Amino acid sequence: MELKIGSVVRSKAGRDKGSFLVVVSLCEQNGYVNVCDGKERPLERPKRKNACHLAVTNTVLPPEDTAANHRLKKALNAFASAQDKTQGRCF
Repeated sequence: MELKIGSVVRSKAGRDKGSFLVVVSLCEQNGYVNVCDGKERPLERPKRKNACHLAVTNTVLPPEDTAANHRLKKALNAFASAQDKTQGRCF
């Protein structure tokens, strides 16, 4: 999969390992992207992350879901719960 703005990704390394994030900007020349989750990393303070430390999913959020922190958090929570149901996890 190719990274693009709005792509839902899962962190493979770092403190946020295993969490779902959304790509908000790309820096393709050096392999880094800026990601947010709406809670720990709001849109005002994105996390710069190496693209090789991210697992890309097939989901791309529409622009209206990435416009505000509360909408972004809600969309990611819905995505994470759908992933948990398909993989049979109960928390």
